[in-house]
Amino acid sequence: MRYLEDKKKEVDLYLEGLFREERRLSGLKEAIRYSLLAGGKRVRPILTIAACEACGWGPEGRELAVPVGAAFEMIHTYSLIHDDLPAMDNDDLRRGRPTNHKVFGEANAILAGDALLTEAFGLIASLKTKRPEKLLRVIDEVARAAGVEGMAGGQAVDLESEGKQLTKDLLEQLHRMKTGCLIRGSVVAGALVADADPRQLEAIRGYGEAIGLAFQIADDLLDVEGKTEDLGKTARSDAAHSKATYPSVVGIESSKRLAQQGVDKAIHSLAPFDHLADPLREIARFIVSRKS
Repeated sequence: MRYLEDKKKEVDLYLEGLFREERRLSGLKEAIRYSLLAGGKRVRPILTIAACEACGWGPEGRELAVPVGAAFEMIHTYSLIHDDLPAMDNDDLRRGRPTNHKVFGEANAILAGDALLTEAFGLIASLKTKRPEKLLRVIDEVARAAGVEGMAGGQAVDLESEGKQLTKDLLEQLHRMKTGCLIRGSVVAGALVADADPRQLEAIRGYGEAIGLAFQIADDLLDVEGKTEDLGKTARSDAAHSKATYPSVVGIESSKRLAQQGVDKAIHSLAPFDHLADPLREIARFIVSRKS
């Protein structure tokens, strides 16, 4: 998808400018840049940009969308560094190379994740705008997406659920928190910086809710059906950790149907938008067709 490729380059260029090497704290910055610049699809920042575009950009959207999206990528990267730690999922491979703690040690990996989370909020707060109240709304959205009711809480539930049989409803709640909240937050933030009206914001939020769940179901399927060399991380690690996943709860074919239903629901949510939302529609379709 050309749009994804073009926006990924734009996001990568912005991220490359962050945490430049200096003598002071160079070891910590090296650990941060190792994971932040390790590649990845950049789905969350691209969703921020695409949502901003769908809402007509607004007077400041073009200047704000990329840095706000970068903040979501920083938080996502922090979560990956911490997820890979021995106390969490204890993984050796991420994005095709050794995980952060394997290279820099556990202490530096923890600090790198801590710094990325903190600096993400600092990045958003530092942006210049004629309407600072909208950045306060973005910060609130980010905090709720990453906190106890969002990603961090979802990760805790995930750890507590290892080796247990969950119902489909509980599994859905877990996935919405662990993965869905940050994806929903990334599109809502894009709408906010575009000064979206209430109707647009509601539609974008519905899109984010649906695509967030579909993304995690697709991830569950990839863990079962994908190959380590394509995924850039160890395949079938969910089963190895006795994690509750959609394939383990409802089966592979039902999981594929639910993922596609999520995509259909996401696209339907965009009915109020014109062709400017086509990138969001294509990203939704990409979610279930990707190989990594």
